[in-house]
Amino acid sequence: MRYRVTHTTTYGYAEPVATCHNELRLTPRTTARQSARRTQLLLEPAPATLVSHRDFFGNVVTFVTVQEPHQRLVVTAMSDVEVAAAPPLDLAATPPWEAARDRLRADRTDPALEAYQHAFDSPLVAVDELVRQWAAPSFPPGRPLMVGVRDLVARLHAEFAYAPATTAIGTPIAEILRLRRGVCQDFAHLAIGGLRALGLAARYVSGYLETFPPPGAERLVGADASHAWLAVFVPGLGWVDADPTNDLVPCTSHVTLAWGRDYADVPPVKGVILGGGEHTVAVAVDVQRLG
Repeated sequence: MRYRVTHTTTYGYAEPVATCHNELRLTPRTTARQSARRTQLLLEPAPATLVSHRDFFGNVVTFVTVQEPHQRLVVTAMSDVEVAAAPPLDLAATPPWEAARDRLRADRTDPALEAYQHAFDSPLVAVDELVRQWAAPSFPPGRPLMVGVRDLVARLHAEFAYAPATTAIGTPIAEILRLRRGVCQDFAHLAIGGLRALGLAARYVSGYLETFPPPGAERLVGADASHAWLAVFVPGLGWVDADPTNDLVPCTSHVTLAWGRDYADVPPVKGVILGGGEHTVAVAVDVQRLG
């Protein structure tokens, strides 16, 4: 499946901004089943500096500086991406979750060591006993790891309500567990926390999801949204994605942008400004299928 993704972020400031520095994580990753063909970044006003590098997790980060005074900043990323279907996975053939946990602790190969850092608390995912107790019923003794993950994802989808404006990015997962509501970032954080509480490795994945209008309605340009899900490390197999917001295994409708320990590692736009006063921000995403 081929897509053209347009992600536009618009900042409006009450007072002029003299200068701003931003890190942009808006270039989709190339993975085993995703090819990032092209990304074009456009800024209004035009930046004085625009340089790219890869961060600790391998995400493409573009550093930009705007030195022209402005009261409006528009950041647009246009990317062409091709996504292939994942090979079929027999969930019951994955190792028992306890064996996966124990192997992760003992394995000193590069993939396992890279994954092991995702088994611990991170800035936005701090686990406690209540989180462990919530996750534990999905992982009875001997259950295959991915059977347990699918059960956890299904339970989260059934028990929690999707409710925008209920939480903020920094809402602790213990609070999400209490509220039983949130958005995709919250659900990814909670599922990651539940897995880590059991000693498993799970990472946060940011990206996009192709959406469709209701029957008979026109597709609205810019009406799609950024999305978030998780991936769990399966020893001997690698990372396997799971989407708790939609209770499914991501396939060709999901475009991977970046990954890290939690959202704090992968914000699309992050930076500092000199001046500006109060500000507003608007985000529009369009995921257009090309074929």
